[in-house]
Amino acid sequence: MRITKVYTRTGDAGQTRLAGGQQVWKDSLRVEAYGTVDELNASIGLARAMNDESVGTSASSKRLEENLRWVQNKLFDVGGILATAAGQTFKNMPTVTGQDVLKLERMIDRCQKDLAPLKEFILPGGGRVSATLHQARTICRRAERICIRLTREEAVDSQINRFLNRLSDALFVLARWAAKTQGEPEFLWERTGNGSD
Repeated sequence: MRITKVYTRTGDAGQTRLAGGQQVWKDSLRVEAYGTVDELNASIGLARAMNDESVGTSASSKRLEENLRWVQNKLFDVGGILATAAGQTFKNMPTVTGQDVLKLERMIDRCQKDLAPLKEFILPGGGRVSATLHQARTICRRAERICIRLTREEAVDSQINRFLNRLSDALFVLARWAAKTQGEPEFLWERTGNGSD
């Protein structure tokens, strides 16, 4: 793909084109779905940029970089599928498969081996990388909710919903794993009493 011009002025009236050329409103549920996946991808890019400071000195940071780079590429695949009208296909169309979901599950299982079992809810935060991954997790959950809504209106590959569901789990575990391997604190939810000071 070669992009020679960033602006086209074709979207000034509030519409855009899907991958197959179909014109839709920019606030349509399908555009909202792939736009939220794009937002998720950008937040993971931010986590990668923060993690980059220690990639050369830490094996765990290098592993996190490799995992997050793979996730970003898969999210481009997800976005490409969602940006294509239901029932349409094109040459070299990206795919999301059960193997991709399995890869996320294996990623989770590997990281879980290094983590203590949870006994309480975690407050999103910790270090910069961990906090950014927690934020990415919440965006991923929103992307999943939007895709579920889209599924009730149009045909959507069921692997996309499975992938996003498992990815949010993976981002939670990666956030915890990053905090542990980078020596950052993990803050637990402190239950308050009856509302008195």
